[in-house]
Order: sequence, then C-alpha cells, then structure tokens
Amino acid sequence: MTKDVAKKKKKTSQHRKKTIIIDPGHGGKDSGAVGLYKKKEKVITLKVAKLLKQKFESSTNYSVILTRDTDKFLKLRTRTRIAKKNNADIFISLHADYHRNPRTRGISLYTLSENASDKEAAALARRENRSDLIDGVDLSSETSEVTSILLDLTKRETLNQSSSLVNYLIKSFRKDMNLLQRTHRYAGFAVLKSLDIPSVLIEMGYLSNRQDSKLLVS
Repeated sequence: MTKDVAKKKKKTSQHRKKTIIIDPGHGGKDSGAVGLYKKKEKVITLKVAKLLKQKFESSTNYSVILTRDTDKFLKLRTRTRIAKKNNADIFISLHADYHRNPRTRGISLYTLSENASDKEAAALARRENRSDLIDGVDLSSETSEVTSILLDLTKRETLNQSSSLVNYLIKSFRKDMNLLQRTHRYAGFAVLKSLDIPSVLIEMGYLSNRQDSKLLVS
C-alpha cells in the first residue's frame, strides 16, 4: 500500500504543473491587525498575494490559486478545503503581525507542530472519509492499524516537506530582509493542518513597527 501511494504521487507530479495555493489572511469582517498608518492586515495580505501570483505565473511551471481575490470573509476550514479540492502541492498563508513593543520587527515562518498535527490526524480520521486523506488512495479495506501507519507516514513526510520549504525561504529572505530571531516557529494554526499538503504561514512583518509598516504598505 505504501508503494501504491508513492507511485500515485510520482505519476501525478510528472504530468501537471505544480499547484500553489496562496492564502491572503483575514478578509471581510475580519480585518486582522491594524497598523501605525491605519492600514489593515487584510488589505496588505491580499495585495501581496496578487503580486506573488503574478510572479509565480511568469513561469510556465506553476498554477496559482488564491483562496480569496476580493475583500471577503473565509472560514479557516474553507481555506484548507480549497487547497484539498485543487490538489495543491504547496499552501502558503500570508499574514502581518502586531506587537505591543513597537521595536519588534522581522519576518517569521510557521509550520505545524507535532502535537497539533497528531491531534488533527486523529480528528480527521474519525470524521472524514479515509480515502480522502491520502491523495485519493482508497483505505476503506485496510485495517485500522495499517491506516494509522499510513496516515502517520504521510503526516511526517508532509511536516518534513513543510520544514524544508521554510528552510529554503529563510535562506532566500536572509540576504535582503529582516528576520525575527528564531525565524522558524511551530504552532497549531488551523490553515496548516492539511495532512498531505506542505504548508507554511508567513508573518511578513509587524504593523506595529514603523520600518516594517513602511515596507508592508509600499
């Protein structure tokens, strides 16, 4: 069964563009953080998302989908469902932070913590069709022990891929951008909880810091 999963993923990846889901944080009634210049996080994340979409699509290797392209409210689960529906290869969620210390500034990147993903895996296995969890491979005829092993392997592979993506981004950002200390962080954000899609949440800076705010709204 593990070989079947690997073969299916390999075959799929060879015959289609890589699909990147870009998720502009907040939207609609949820404005997110409000910065020094009265700029709202939801506006900044959408503008950056559209710029990133243009950048990625200048290459023929990528297909890019935004979870929202207007100022509308989306539930967190809706954002991850969009990624699942479109068979995403990578999920990138964009945010801008706020801190009570105005001197705090810099970029940080989040991936899912082990503890959070363990709880999520258990919940998903209980309430969703098992065949929907691992790239369409039917697990309905497998024992609970085999299913648990496959889900665990998939989860760990996805976490490793998410960490690899973050490490790559940190190396790229370090040359030109200010990074927060301990740049790679772990949390249980709902938008990071897809078991089979490498996901990263990027806090692009602090709207409470004058330098970061100028960069984020320019």
